[in-house]
Amino acid sequence: MKKGDRFEGTITKVDFPNLCRVETPEGELVTVKNGIPGQKIYGFVQKKRSGRMGGRILEVKEKSPLETREPMCSQFPECGGCTYQTMAYEEQLKMKKEQVKKLLDDAIRAAGQVNEAGEPDYVFEGIKASPKETAYRNKMEFSFGDAEKDGPLTLGLHRKCSTYDVLSASDCAIVNKDYNLIVDCIETYFRKHPAAIYRKMQHEGYLRHVLIRRSVKFGDILIALVTTSQEEHDLTPLKEALLALPLEGQISGILHMINDSVADTVQSDETRVLYGKEDFFEELLGLKFRITPFSFFQTNSLGAEVLYETAREYMGSTKDKVVFDLYSGTGTIAQILAPIAKKVIGVEIVAEAVEAAKENAALNGLNNCEFLAGDVLAMLDEIQEKPDLIMLDPPRDGCNPKALKKIIDYGVDHMVYISCKPTSLARDLEMLIGCGYKVEKAVCVDMFPQTVHVETVCLLSRK
Repeated sequence: MKKGDRFEGTITKVDFPNLCRVETPEGELVTVKNGIPGQKIYGFVQKKRSGRMGGRILEVKEKSPLETREPMCSQFPECGGCTYQTMAYEEQLKMKKEQVKKLLDDAIRAAGQVNEAGEPDYVFEGIKASPKETAYRNKMEFSFGDAEKDGPLTLGLHRKCSTYDVLSASDCAIVNKDYNLIVDCIETYFRKHPAAIYRKMQHEGYLRHVLIRRSVKFGDILIALVTTSQEEHDLTPLKEALLALPLEGQISGILHMINDSVADTVQSDETRVLYGKEDFFEELLGLKFRITPFSFFQTNSLGAEVLYETAREYMGSTKDKVVFDLYSGTGTIAQILAPIAKKVIGVEIVAEAVEAAKENAALNGLNNCEFLAGDVLAMLDEIQEKPDLIMLDPPRDGCNPKALKKIIDYGVDHMVYISCKPTSLARDLEMLIGCGYKVEKAVCVDMFPQTVHVETVCLLSRK
């Protein structure tokens, strides 16, 4: 086959993150995305290099035997949010567990950490499920657009493999029903009170995004309408319509954010408070955290408790020890480790997150936490204290190799690595093992049911 050819085949294997191996009747192999093992698909070849072919699914000709339930929302599988809705949750967990174990096994074996039989010498503890497999997200960003060219205004989520088409999200299954009522209300309002949809290519229009955050523990809701400054509208009727909704939770704030950036991101050049306030509080493991529209916070609050309890268990006793929490975000993990530690030092490059961490530590009465704003690579040269233990929770791309070398040079007895991208973790483990550390154990925590993503926690000890 060559680029542009059509093909049929069966998905025989799925590697993280949803890299599907399709075998054609002729024995050729094509890699596609957004599939489920066992599906018979029809697709086309997008590229061919060095004999390897990458393609795209055009149609699922026959369901997988693993697809044992009906979709949870009307937009599956077209919506880009979920991939595995039609699989039983137990099968999703099994597949993610196997994907991560293979990645870690290969990396640990390649680094030479093997037993007498030549097998990776560590304990893989499987996967921990999310407490909820639906309605678990506490934050969602929705886009204004149209589902088809010149179609009616739509507020929702992007179609899979598209940066332009927007599908209605009025029955999204991974958020609380309050989100669906709010989205439907805003979409209906702007269909009755027309305003121009922002067009990314022309940089023209008014309506851009809607950001919604909801406290799982308390039910408080923040709603932010994001527009450009290219038009002016009286949003009082929209505010009143939102406040009249029969929600399970309660609206704590309605905001109007002005964003004239060329980049297609949710941000604010100016924030106008239409109702209430700009924040609310969430609780994790008995600690309170102030949440603003742009606070970095795990999107699955109940799953985050499982993740952080696991990290705390892996870390072991912090009594009278200095702990470094690197890539600390808003300091959630630092504060969970702090109560019996001598001191916890958090380092985070996002200054706003550092300020939030300081506020949250004060809110929780913790006076042994210090949070520093800056890149980990540079900040490690400025910190005078030496750590007894290290917690790593880097961004998706993992640790900067130079920063990782400095971390290794501290020579702490134990460190815990939390990863939202197992491929990055696997890469970093090879360096850690090569520089004198051993992987003791690892476990997955499923923070994102129905999707391809998963968190991994890994305990390493100095040889």
